[in-house]
Amino acid sequence: MATLYPSLKFIPKDKSLFYATVRQRVDAYFAERQLSRHADGRMIVKSIVMISAYMLPFLVILLLGLPFWADLLLWVLMGFALAGIGMSVMHDANHGAYSDSDAVNYLMGHTLTMLGGSVYNWKLQHNHLHHMYTNIVHADDDISDKVMLRFSPHTETKPTHRFQYLYAFFFYGISTLYWTLAKDFLQLARYTKHGVNKAAGAEQRNVILRLWVSKAVYVFVMLVLPTWVFGVPFGEVLLGFVIMHFIAGVVLTFVFQLAHTVEGTTHPLPNERGVIENDWAAHQLQTTVNFASQNKWLSWYVGGLNYQVEHHLFPKVCHVHYPQIAPIVQQTAQEFGLPYLQNDTFGDALHAHFALLKRLGKMPSLDDVIAG
Repeated sequence: MATLYPSLKFIPKDKSLFYATVRQRVDAYFAERQLSRHADGRMIVKSIVMISAYMLPFLVILLLGLPFWADLLLWVLMGFALAGIGMSVMHDANHGAYSDSDAVNYLMGHTLTMLGGSVYNWKLQHNHLHHMYTNIVHADDDISDKVMLRFSPHTETKPTHRFQYLYAFFFYGISTLYWTLAKDFLQLARYTKHGVNKAAGAEQRNVILRLWVSKAVYVFVMLVLPTWVFGVPFGEVLLGFVIMHFIAGVVLTFVFQLAHTVEGTTHPLPNERGVIENDWAAHQLQTTVNFASQNKWLSWYVGGLNYQVEHHLFPKVCHVHYPQIAPIVQQTAQEFGLPYLQNDTFGDALHAHFALLKRLGKMPSLDDVIAG
């Protein structure tokens, strides 16, 4: 569970000035150029493009009565747009990186609600657990075992894991569908039980109510409204909805997995006192990998998440600035003798991910090996 190490702390054996130094240099970059760390015109244009690519095709499906095959193509476009909004718009906003205005961040962050997700849960899982405890099993929920998938060398190996590199694609594809229809409810209950969710009393009741209402509205708009009001055959709507989520699930899962679940990253464990004997910033460099950073089109679409090192060190900086601060981070890491992990191409990153899935599918738990 995410609270197996409720008092998990980073206490380095030797104090490092890396993080203080790289923060000072990045701060100087923005100050010298009189630049905001938040969104600029490029981000606004991207937000308009992504949201339009999600909403306009749906309106066309509802209003124009196009042939079935044309509607399916529109659902495909919505799938890529759904993933694009998740990576390029709501992600920055829910980190507080989109704007210096809390109201703007709140509004843009709730584009996730429009996609069927829960902002409240997402912040608990992503901002708190994943960013603080990256690649630490039972603390980083992103690498917890998923049904038939194993992402950590410290969990139990099951016979089905042997072929996970072959069937992972399918489970990635249904991930956002599961997230939309069930995961948020189950996750909130688990986070509440184990103390990750601190809400109680009236606040907790409000969280639960908002979750149910938002899900009900989403399901009504996406699945009921098209048939009930606009006469689109339900079978076509359901198929398009599943296709949209399958595409979004594949894109989102791959992009996030390629940054951490690849060959070359570490999976450290705390000692018996619940301490990671490392500097937090150094830990981020050792558990995080950039990929295809020279691919401008990919960088644009994935919201700079291929600059994952920069994102983990500076989550409140809008991703449009990552290409400029990346050389600062890399140079500083080299000066302090720290790794700066990266895969040059998207293909290299994919290969590193599937290689790790294949290895994890065969290797026993490292904890069992040590105990033996």
